[in-house]
Amino acid sequence: MGNRAGRSDFEWVYTDQPHTQRRKEMLAKYPAIKDLMRPDPQLKWTVTGLVLAQLLACWLVRGLAWRWLFFWAYAFGGCVNHSLTLAIHDISHNTAFGTSQPAHNRWFAIFANLPVGVPYAASFKKYHVDHHRYLGGDGLDVDIPTRLEGWLFCTPARKLLWLVLQPFFYSLRPLCVHPKAVTRMEVLNTLVQLLFDAAVLALWGVKPVVYLLASSLLGLGLHPISGHFVAEHYMFLKGHETYSYYGPLNRITFNVGYHVEHHDFPSIPGCNLPLVRKIAPEYYDHLPQHHSWVKVLWDFVFEDSLGPYARVKRVCKLAEDRL
Repeated sequence: MGNRAGRSDFEWVYTDQPHTQRRKEMLAKYPAIKDLMRPDPQLKWTVTGLVLAQLLACWLVRGLAWRWLFFWAYAFGGCVNHSLTLAIHDISHNTAFGTSQPAHNRWFAIFANLPVGVPYAASFKKYHVDHHRYLGGDGLDVDIPTRLEGWLFCTPARKLLWLVLQPFFYSLRPLCVHPKAVTRMEVLNTLVQLLFDAAVLALWGVKPVVYLLASSLLGLGLHPISGHFVAEHYMFLKGHETYSYYGPLNRITFNVGYHVEHHDFPSIPGCNLPLVRKIAPEYYDHLPQHHSWVKVLWDFVFEDSLGPYARVKRVCKLAEDRL
């Protein structure tokens, strides 16, 4: 348990990300893929149902013993809140109301943010664009762990702790790696979130607020769904920097597992990503893929070749900011 992981640096490459060229080839070969670039008509209703489910849970946990509150926060609330963060991911690509109504998408993401307990949606949107534009970009893609994370979390026990603390690293890393000016939407996101939290506290007391926060911290930490954090871009096989997961948890995570397909076509909503693979199987079936996020987490902890350093990095030229 005390052995250090085998890597001492990131996997540096000097080529462009593969998704841009594959996107061009696939659109030329299969123009029908463009028809999949449309809003998800069910997304707004699914998200609304998840938000209402957490509001009902807040009412139900008012008198619950603390041990049962944390149990349900992990077993139920963790799944719902993690699913909502992935809905926010989908909405950040304007898949709820389409690209013609960006303001509707941004405000709906703030609505989806409410049960998470902390303001998240506006900041995620601001940084996630860079994750696609500069995949693996040194100092630009804040999805990449820092050198301190790579150096420190290098044994099985420390990697396990790193997984538990994922919500904190994902929240704080952008401030260290690529700080940006606070936007108006981030201020509004924060105000709306504080008003919502205060309303829950005033109506039902402290336990529902703790339940919501615990749902986010536990659900985004060491949780089966959190396997997607590692599965998406950690280098399980040399030469491959993005991986898809084709398992059952896609059903409650807006198909975030179809991650190669998503990076090939970010404007296609999660509900249509399986159709991309169906239309063009020769581009995906031969690629390395995951079938269990739990196994991903297990391998990440116990395989010496895996750890925070097991990411592809490149130096990217900074493009004009179009946000």
